[in-house]
Amino acid sequence: MSGLYPLKFKTVFKDKIWGGDKIRTVMGLDYAPLPNCGEAWMLSGVDGYPSIVSNGFLAGNELNELLEVYMYDLVGDEVYEKYGNEFPVLIKLIDANDWLSIQVHPDDELAAKRKIGRGKTEMWYVLGAEENAQLISGFNRKLNKNQYLEHLHNKSLPEIMNMEQVAPGDVYFMPAGRIHALGPGILLAEIQETSDTTYRIYDWDRTDGEGNSRELHIDEALDAIDFELHDKYRTDYPHEDDKTVRLATSKHFTTNLISMEKHAIEKDYSIIDSFVALLCTEGKGFIQCEGEQYGFTSGELILIPAIMEKIILNPLEKTKLLEVFM
Repeated sequence: MSGLYPLKFKTVFKDKIWGGDKIRTVMGLDYAPLPNCGEAWMLSGVDGYPSIVSNGFLAGNELNELLEVYMYDLVGDEVYEKYGNEFPVLIKLIDANDWLSIQVHPDDELAAKRKIGRGKTEMWYVLGAEENAQLISGFNRKLNKNQYLEHLHNKSLPEIMNMEQVAPGDVYFMPAGRIHALGPGILLAEIQETSDTTYRIYDWDRTDGEGNSRELHIDEALDAIDFELHDKYRTDYPHEDDKTVRLATSKHFTTNLISMEKHAIEKDYSIIDSFVALLCTEGKGFIQCEGEQYGFTSGELILIPAIMEKIILNPLEKTKLLEVFM
């Protein structure tokens, strides 16, 4: 045996101009003394913001340090061959108390060309939404670059944005290149490629306490934007209890929703050759694994190393988990 076991981590909290208090009041995570906690990084290999193990004999070790030591046993053969000592996904909770900037992310090809690491494809799973909460996903019409720039310079960019009413349980897959923004009153989980590259296009003419505007990236964003009009932006999926349902799949990550209430669910991960991250978004329960039990509750993430092939998920009440793997 490698000595690996289901891993828990200390959360990395980030203060944001648009952040609120739901990461503490709804998800139960204490981030004091941040006044506007906009993000909780639940699993991160990003330089400068690494996840640090909080349980067992590996407590105190950074995620990327574990990768260097355990390699294939931690993430799987194919994942390690492709990504090496870079953990390939970043998982966050986001609390939007105000509009986030309208933004876009480059794809892998453009990011490589600009020597800025990887691109950023992501997905959102909505945990909570206040009445009339909205988000932006893509455009509401087909455009070319000149038409887009005209709206940008006239400060009429919101007119051409596709606005979506948001409800708990909604899923939005955001491929790199899709323009997007979160509106106030939304709490969600975000799964994304390991990248912290964001091109901010419009920030609602917002300034900080000293009257300064945040930096925009108008020129950098231009080659990244997908100007196509798409038929549908929200992902439909069946809502079923005591089942695992696919929410999103791509070459960057796969995300499932596990809903449990009355029955334990056995998982055989031997066929996927990947780590599995389990983020509890509701309820509580415990994992049985190699004769041991590991409890979890809402707002906790557990990383199952690739070498651990079989686990049993046991709910103690109505429970939902996001299941993320490569």
